[in-house]
Amino acid sequence: MTTKEKVAAGLSLPVMEAFYTIQGEGKFTGHPAYFIRLGGCDVGCVWCDVKESWEAGKWPVHSIEEIVAEAEKHPARLVVITGGEPLMYDMGPLTKLLKEKGFTTNIETSGAYPFSGEFDWVCFSPKKFKAPHNSIYAVADELKVVIFHKSDFDFAEKHAEKVDKACELRLQPEWSKADRFTPEIIEYVKNRPFWKISLQTHKFMDIP
Repeated sequence: MTTKEKVAAGLSLPVMEAFYTIQGEGKFTGHPAYFIRLGGCDVGCVWCDVKESWEAGKWPVHSIEEIVAEAEKHPARLVVITGGEPLMYDMGPLTKLLKEKGFTTNIETSGAYPFSGEFDWVCFSPKKFKAPHNSIYAVADELKVVIFHKSDFDFAEKHAEKVDKACELRLQPEWSKADRFTPEIIEYVKNRPFWKISLQTHKFMDIP
């Protein structure tokens, strides 16, 4: 198989970076985790803090065996697959191998592509810039909406209506607008307690 064919099959993937750190957001905040950031994204968030991940061709392609072998070098058995937009690729082969090696698998995704893979936790963070694929709603464990504009509150509610009732609902202030929107988010959640606040604790604590 050519490299292109292997990527199409999910047997090799473009990896922008992979690193061992502390999860700073959402349900698993505070947990040590190995992050796999895949290259490639066409969602185009104006406030994205990893825009360098957008162009998949910039990043080296690694086999899933190589990716998992690097993850095994660290003591925690929690892997977070993020991007970019990881669902641009078939996540089945990578997550199957990770599960075989004893890892808990999490994904952070905009849901813009059909869902694939064996995940223990799915963090769905929809974006206005590209509509989610319908397959994400039934599998989302956590709905995380970034508040960048006042209209994002209504945007969050529209997606909350589509996810499963067991899905955790979180609002997160966009980092550059935190001073503007954090007070509003606090009041919003106090009045709608089915929502929770998600904070980027790794930024507050300066955890790389």
